[in-house]
Amino acid sequence: MSLRLLLADPKGRVVEHPWLLATLRSGEGLVPAHGRPIALPKEGKLVHLPGRLPVGVDPQTGELQLVRQFQLDGKPFVPHAVGALLPPGYTRTFLPGEVKDDDGPVLPQWAYTAAAWGEGGAVAWALHTDRRQHWTPTSYSTPEIKAKVHAHLARFPGNKVLAQLKTCALVYRCFTSQNVFYCRDEAAIPASTMCNAACLGCISEQPEDGPPSSHTRMDDGVSGEQMGQVGLFHLQNAPGRTMVSFGQGCEGEPLTRWRQIAQAIGFMRARTQRGSININTNASLTKGLAALYDAGLDAVRVSLNSADPDLYAAYYRPDKYGWDDVEASIALSREQGAYLALNLLLFPGVTDRRGEADALKRLVKKYRVDQVQTRSLAIDPLQYIDLAHQRGAGGAPIGIGPLLRELKEARPGLVIGNFARGLGERRVSRPARKSRSARQR
Repeated sequence: MSLRLLLADPKGRVVEHPWLLATLRSGEGLVPAHGRPIALPKEGKLVHLPGRLPVGVDPQTGELQLVRQFQLDGKPFVPHAVGALLPPGYTRTFLPGEVKDDDGPVLPQWAYTAAAWGEGGAVAWALHTDRRQHWTPTSYSTPEIKAKVHAHLARFPGNKVLAQLKTCALVYRCFTSQNVFYCRDEAAIPASTMCNAACLGCISEQPEDGPPSSHTRMDDGVSGEQMGQVGLFHLQNAPGRTMVSFGQGCEGEPLTRWRQIAQAIGFMRARTQRGSININTNASLTKGLAALYDAGLDAVRVSLNSADPDLYAAYYRPDKYGWDDVEASIALSREQGAYLALNLLLFPGVTDRRGEADALKRLVKKYRVDQVQTRSLAIDPLQYIDLAHQRGAGGAPIGIGPLLRELKEARPGLVIGNFARGLGERRVSRPARKSRSARQR
């Protein structure tokens, strides 16, 4: 199949190159397009990468060719490289084939995926890693969402959690935030204004010379009771796989406010045992996490880019904690019988290095991880490539697909998917402990 190189003009119009074929990037390497791309999903889209020059392959010689100038409608211009953005449920396997122009900016924080033009249209290099339908984009940002937001705000006047979620739902169009107002599935409960890490790819706080943050954090910490009110309503009224989750992209690290979150969990569990309570966290504060389990937490999703301490620290830039603390929290979660998931920030050509894959396999096997939620890292690709250069566990990339297969082989029964699992969908190593309030009754 002929896979033509895509490029864009200064206005962002995407066209195919008349003869050059597409290239792919895997970490630091550029290679001719290969493998089995998928048709670009209906909810996916092609995007141009400003300040990045496309690299194609001459079909006659097989040599890579940097495209510094292109002509369309008789007008020459400096072209932009093109990538794809994928809807939820997909995991990219390659990055766009491009190099940075001399004055190219840092790209906005999206998960850029390799794309090309095939015989039937646009294609992308990705795996369909979660086929569940409840996160389908067409089910979100529907015409009635504004009315649902205002109705919920009226139900809890003055609640600061809902004030933040209103912005997340209507401005950022965050699906987990919108679930609060649709009253279904996994609902977000933002808790923190600060963080004890300075992640290179943080979407809620960037330095002045970084790309624009795609979210804005709350500027005032919310109370345990306000979080509990929002969560309790959801647990009592959402049908099916109802779940509330602390720790969202629009905030800092939730464990920095573990006392307030413990109060919120206690508030909910004193009134209902229905549904699941989850936290998305960097797992830095084991003491705080232990208090949440004592209050009734039953699921945790630990974010990491690597199971190698060197590469982990280079990306997270932790403040007053380290990899040993993260691993201690993972061990605690297994001891508590919680549903243990890893939020794995995947980056083709780095995460799938032989050494990195082996380190992840050891972690998954040692702590009997229940699920790996694949998350294509949203960052300027060249930023992360520079960071990962000669850091972490080495070796040649084995490919994202083989990495995921090896993880499943290392831990039989491991779930690979993009979305959290509800109580009825989980296989856990042992039952989670009852909360303190439930035991007292």
